[in-house]
Amino acid sequence: MATLFDEIRDAVDDERFIVGNHADERLRQRRIELWQVLAELDEAILVEERPLDAPNPSIVLEQSLPDGTEIRVVWAWIARSRLAKLVTVHFI
Repeated sequence: MATLFDEIRDAVDDERFIVGNHADERLRQRRIELWQVLAELDEAILVEERPLDAPNPSIVLEQSLPDGTEIRVVWAWIARSRLAKLVTVHFI
């Protein structure tokens, strides 16, 4: 059975994801491009799975941007639509 992280990673690979308003604002504030987050997703380290988060289960990842800057990323899983949602991104 696929883990929540696997479901999210597969959805992103298949371009079945959305970027929430909060995440969009944080990306702009921190001058991080979406492609930078997506490019390193396969190398991300799972910090926490939050299967009971409402309205959607989520995961917390640590990863590096291509320039080596470390970030923490939160993704949610919208099961009924089989979509991943980028919730927020911040520097560690």
